[in-house]
Amino acid sequence: MERLYELHTTGDYDLIVVDTPPTRNAIDFLEAPANMADFFSSRFLRLLTVPARSRFVNFATRPFYTIADRILGSQFLEDIAEFFLLFQTMYAGFVERARAVEHLLHDRRTTFMVVTTLEAAPLHEAEFFIDALHRQKFHLGALVLNRVLPSYLLDAGATRAAEKLCAEPEEMARAVGDDVGDRAQVPRVLHSVGESFLNFQVVAKRESEQRASLARAADVVVAVPYFDTDIYDLSGLVKLGTSIWH
Repeated sequence: MERLYELHTTGDYDLIVVDTPPTRNAIDFLEAPANMADFFSSRFLRLLTVPARSRFVNFATRPFYTIADRILGSQFLEDIAEFFLLFQTMYAGFVERARAVEHLLHDRRTTFMVVTTLEAAPLHEAEFFIDALHRQKFHLGALVLNRVLPSYLLDAGATRAAEKLCAEPEEMARAVGDDVGDRAQVPRVLHSVGESFLNFQVVAKRESEQRASLARAADVVVAVPYFDTDIYDLSGLVKLGTSIWH
C-alpha cells in the first residue's frame, strides 16, 4: 500500500495497475490502511505502552497486565511497550499516510476489475469479493468472465442439427462420403458428436444465465471466449482484444 501511494504521488504514471492476491487475501489488502490507522489510535496500543510510560498501573487496567504477564512474561511485555514508544512521534504520520491510502482507494479515479471464470468455485469467490467491494463502497468498474463457451452453442439451427444427429444417426450417416473409414462406426460417431454438442449446450445455457445475473454487478461486463491455446504473446493479446471488443 505504501508503494502504491508513493507511485501515485510522484505523478510520473498515467495508469497504475495493481494485481492483488487471491480473493480472501485481497480483502485484507484493501482493509490494511484502515486497520493500521485503527491500531495506532486504539485503546489496546495505549494499554501496551503504559508500562513503559509509567510504572503506575491503575486498578481498572490491572487485570489486563496480570493476564498479559502470565502469557507473555513481564520482560516481553516491556519490550513491546518500549518498541512502540520508540515510534510514538511517528504515530501521526503513520495514521495520516494510512488515511491517505484509504482515500486513494475510494477516489473516483480508482476502479477495481474482477476476473473470474464461470465455474462454481471461482464464481463463488468472485461474488464474495464483489459483495465486499460494494459493502466498503469501492468502485467496481469491470467484471471479466474468462473462458466463456461460444455463443453458437445456443444457436437454434445448430441445436436442431445436433438433435437430429442423436435421433437419426443412421440416416445422417448416409449423407457422409465414402472416405471415412469403417462406415459401421459413422452413425456412432455422429451420435456422439450431437450428444456432445447438447451436453456443452447445457453448460452454455447456465453460463448465459449467470452472465445475465452478473450484468448489474459492474459498469462493464466482458466475456472472454474459450481459446484453443493459452494467451502468451502479443499476437495472442491482439486476438483476445479483437474477440472482446468486436
